[in-house]
Amino acid sequence: MEIANPDVKELVEIAKKKGYEVPHTRREKASICEIGKKGLCCNVCSEGPCRITEKHPYGVCGLNADQIVAKNLLRHVSAGVACYVHVCENTARALMKSNVKDSELLEEVCGKLGIESDAEKLAEFVLKDIYRPRWERSEIVLKLSPKRRLEVYERLGIVPGGAKAEIVDAIVKSSTNLNANVHDMLLHVLRLGLVMGYVALRMNVWMNDILLGSPVFKEVETGVGAINPNAVNIMTTGHQSALQHAVIEVAMEEEMQRLARDAGAEGINVVGATCVGQDLQSRLPIGCFLGQCANNFGTEPLLASGLIDAVVSEFNCTFPGLTEIAKGEGAKLVAIDDVALIEGAELVSWSPERAREVAREVIVRAIEAFKRRKRGEKVGSVRRAFVGFSERFVLENAEKLLEFVSERKVKGIAAVVGCSNLVSGGHDVLIRDLTKELLRRDILVWTAGCTAYALQGLGFMSEEGLNYAGEGLKELCSEMKVPPVWDFGICMNVARIVTIAECVAEKMGVDLPDLPVAVSAPQWLEEQALGDGAFALASGFLLHVCPDPFVSGSKVVTRVLTEELPKLTGGKLLVECNAEKAADAIEKHVESKNIHM
Repeated sequence: MEIANPDVKELVEIAKKKGYEVPHTRREKASICEIGKKGLCCNVCSEGPCRITEKHPYGVCGLNADQIVAKNLLRHVSAGVACYVHVCENTARALMKSNVKDSELLEEVCGKLGIESDAEKLAEFVLKDIYRPRWERSEIVLKLSPKRRLEVYERLGIVPGGAKAEIVDAIVKSSTNLNANVHDMLLHVLRLGLVMGYVALRMNVWMNDILLGSPVFKEVETGVGAINPNAVNIMTTGHQSALQHAVIEVAMEEEMQRLARDAGAEGINVVGATCVGQDLQSRLPIGCFLGQCANNFGTEPLLASGLIDAVVSEFNCTFPGLTEIAKGEGAKLVAIDDVALIEGAELVSWSPERAREVAREVIVRAIEAFKRRKRGEKVGSVRRAFVGFSERFVLENAEKLLEFVSERKVKGIAAVVGCSNLVSGGHDVLIRDLTKELLRRDILVWTAGCTAYALQGLGFMSEEGLNYAGEGLKELCSEMKVPPVWDFGICMNVARIVTIAECVAEKMGVDLPDLPVAVSAPQWLEEQALGDGAFALASGFLLHVCPDPFVSGSKVVTRVLTEELPKLTGGKLLVECNAEKAADAIEKHVESKNIHM
């Protein structure tokens, strides 16, 4: 299997030599269901699982291929949206009990929502909207949707009610012998997309900014090579920045550092892995936080290196495979939210009131593990990268960017975002190859999530990235003193990208589908990515993905998402696993749009 990042390749080889299984080795042995890949397997009742084929076109209950694919898609999207609603809910809880670091943004957000500028009232407003019944429309969606978009949502009847109510009813619809109307289920997918985009994503991003401080554009030094084998190293996995932030703050206290030194360590470091690290590195001074050192499929190889004492998890991607490696390496697994409780992990439950107490418990466990750890040697490289791109940064520099787009020196923007997987050509391979193709064609790339770490670790977020850029894009980046790939942080920060697009569309007097913008999740992995994709399609963007999101088994679902949806929302699904062909389609799409200053 090809692995794009040399550091990850080195870590995988270390894991193999120690006899550990990691995702890269398990993938090679996995048995993949070809029928399930097309969305044609149904297992929601005891008569099944029913697998639809040409010889057997119906399930026992009478469902056909189109209905089963639509049901499966709706169920996947509802699960993905539920995950990020959970994150938003916890962030609101944290905001109610914490000090505000960005009062200017607090006032701005409360103004948009029409409420008093107060952190506790904002949190209460968000929670009330999440728990709203389905027959009461979401105030957040109504107040944040651009006027032109809201007219589309009203016409299609997809303005959602409360987030949890919409999720519950989606699960009900996709259960046994209930909804079998393909178009209704697909409209519910779009409705959930709006819950995802405006409630779960955007409100979470804004509340994190208010709580932790907005991102700061800066150059950082990070990567596996930055990890000191002789320090107590705590690796974070998850997406809930408000929960992990306290671990970093407490780790920097002199009392904790002294405990580490007494145990023979040179100090305490927090190592970012998966999305939470990508988010925190854009906000915090470096201090004891080493920035991002792995994405999802890199966590197990990193633990196998012998450099990590404890893994602190509060969400995915927390791979079950960490259990056996932690046993072998003497590392401690700690979950601070039971949604991330894997076998062998201790649960130390976070709450807003106990945040710092929980952090101390976690760090003490890590120090104890340091005493037993099979000490690894320093490996990997150190990378420099520009991080901390945000709505403020882009909008402050929008005139220059729009000037280049208007003059066609830069053809448009591609948001290359989301997960990494192993099926799309290898670990981070399609992400790398597609980005190279887009940059060469003078298309600016914005990124967030595990995709962002893939590109950061390959040098795309430094001057090195300019080697891949076309002349027009290179000129823009040189004038702005930025790399050709802009890192917006955590995967949930795709909300930032859509917020910026909405602001630009309003400034230009156009709708979102009129912008020279495309969205790509070239190596999507999880159901959350499908929820993000539903938001992109509802918003009117071209959405490129690889692999097929389990819809190719239905001619009707495929036709709706590729042919009918462009006439309804402006959105369109493109499934393409060849980097050059995907770049061709994205280039054609952005070139078909005209923006004039």
